[in-house]
Amino acid sequence: AGLKLAFDENGTVTAGTSSPLTDGAAATLVCSMDYANANGLTPMARIAGIAVSGCKPETMGLGPIFSSRKALSRAGIEAKDLDVVEINEAFATQSIASIRDLALDTAKVNIDGGAIAIGHPLGATGARITGKAAQLLKRQGGRYALSTQCIGGGQGIATVLEAA
Repeated sequence: AGLKLAFDENGTVTAGTSSPLTDGAAATLVCSMDYANANGLTPMARIAGIAVSGCKPETMGLGPIFSSRKALSRAGIEAKDLDVVEINEAFATQSIASIRDLALDTAKVNIDGGAIAIGHPLGATGARITGKAAQLLKRQGGRYALSTQCIGGGQGIATVLEAA
């Protein structure tokens, strides 16, 4: 007996392949390097590229593919240059599609687990995922990280971070 399908009777999305809704909170401080220096702050990373994209609401999980391509291009790097990738793992299928389409190294994706494992606090998605990417970039001693979020309704957001 399998789990009940969530959206499509021929689909693969179930409670087992979806992130659970959880409570959570996150905060970030984004500022200029001048402000950080003037106030004795030690940056974790700098934003090297960011992009937002739209797609059809029916395929909202694919939004991060398009925004990631743009963000990587704006940062002047390719997926092979990434040391850390944090993907908003709303659904396993959405993450797999992003990994395949962007040719991401799975050993660098959601290193400490994604939302299916640890939960998905909706209002904290961007801060949690991008903050985690910055933390992992520092911990791993890498240079570039990518954080992505899919937005129900048909958007994708991607941020490329460079180690400070």
